[in-house]
Amino acid sequence: MTKAEEFEDLRPLLFSIAYRILSSVTEAEDAVQETWLRYAASDTEPRSTKAFLSAVVTRVSIDVLRSARVRREKYVGAWFPEPLLTDPYDDPARSAELADSVSMAALLLLERLSPLERAVFVLHEVFGFDFGEVASAVDRSEAACRQLAVRARRHMDEGRPRFEADRIVRNELAARFFDALHDGELDDLQDLLTADVTMVGDGGGKAPQWARTIVGADNVARILTSTMPWFFQIGGRLELREVNGQPGALFRDRDGRVLNTWSLDVLDGRIQTIRTVLNPEKLEHLGPVADPWAIYEEAKQARRPTD
Repeated sequence: MTKAEEFEDLRPLLFSIAYRILSSVTEAEDAVQETWLRYAASDTEPRSTKAFLSAVVTRVSIDVLRSARVRREKYVGAWFPEPLLTDPYDDPARSAELADSVSMAALLLLERLSPLERAVFVLHEVFGFDFGEVASAVDRSEAACRQLAVRARRHMDEGRPRFEADRIVRNELAARFFDALHDGELDDLQDLLTADVTMVGDGGGKAPQWARTIVGADNVARILTSTMPWFFQIGGRLELREVNGQPGALFRDRDGRVLNTWSLDVLDGRIQTIRTVLNPEKLEHLGPVADPWAIYEEAKQARRPTD
């Protein structure tokens, strides 16, 4: 097998590691490409190509994350990861860890960790690398990595999100929610939300969004029924999609361009969190992106009474 073939076999794993460290599809893809360039230029013949490439992509990702954290401190409004519709890596033996770790809620928890803690947690807890492999990847001793893992696990356990375990149940609930959203049914929406549901959007100052986090079933339902029907009236549409492993939707304008993504956290038969990503820069990997301000103005015009 050639170097290129070995690399392509491992590309899904490398991307999945990088995405969980960086919370960015574009930065993860760049990290994987940089890993290939380093591997192609290297004369090293590693005993384990998987361990070698995983170490390289981890080091690249840590470097990128350290500079990205500075930018995120200056971010306008709520910051969310770039939405991921499909995780390319699948390992039946670790399906639970992989699914939990890619959710928006889990990635936001990972943001609280230092870059080293995050890398150690991702490699050991999510992908099951042993501490010898982790130590090689982050250039620390095994003892140090064990301590980093303990601290990271403690932070993650303190805020670990709880989700509806039954995929069929949560997908059915999401379908009912988006049907009610499309039809503007206030009572139906309220019935599907927890009493303390929260709704928050990431526009990054580059798209119209709610000025703050909206809390409470009544508040959320009323805002949605007063705004969303106009989006559909001007030709907007939605596609039910899984977003970061949770039920959600992809919203498009009348020409099929991507406007935003919604992801829903579901627990005990109701929706507890609604997260929307509206920042056009975070949606470019999903295809042509709509002009959110133009859609906002058109919907606002449609709401105005006519003589």
